[in-house]
Amino acid sequence: MPNKKISVLLVDDSAVVRQVLVAILNDTPDIHVMGAASDPIFAMSKLAQEWPDVIVLDVEMPRMDGITFLKKIMSERPTPVVICSSLTQKGAETSLQALSAGAVEIITKPTTGLKNFLIDSAAELVAAVRAAANSNVRNLGKRTAAPVLTPASKLTAD
Repeated sequence: MPNKKISVLLVDDSAVVRQVLVAILNDTPDIHVMGAASDPIFAMSKLAQEWPDVIVLDVEMPRMDGITFLKKIMSERPTPVVICSSLTQKGAETSLQALSAGAVEIITKPTTGLKNFLIDSAAELVAAVRAAANSNVRNLGKRTAAPVLTPASKLTAD
């Protein structure tokens, strides 16, 4: 994709997050934010007009949560999705749900100091979007959580 910019749709209910992420991504020469939506319902109307290369998606939003929207995207038109949420700490149930549903990258937002964090994490966000754009979600198929392992019965000398 040397000459083609990566088109991105941002979906986050926080106006501050949308504003900062749009500024960060649009300042990157090979990335173009084609739209930003405050929730998945608004995002669907944007997707009806134009489909991005990558979607950056929050989890906790009004009207529809990000995991439900992610599942909808993957069932209708698999697209690389970067989850950017405060609910996705490493190993958190939400992170596992997002990865199982098809997310290709996860960035965890802090609960405080958000604007400064986003600015300080600009390189991580840009790298995540680029990696997502180069992923092939169509070949990932439905992913399931790893099976729960149970220890074998203890052997006795009897």
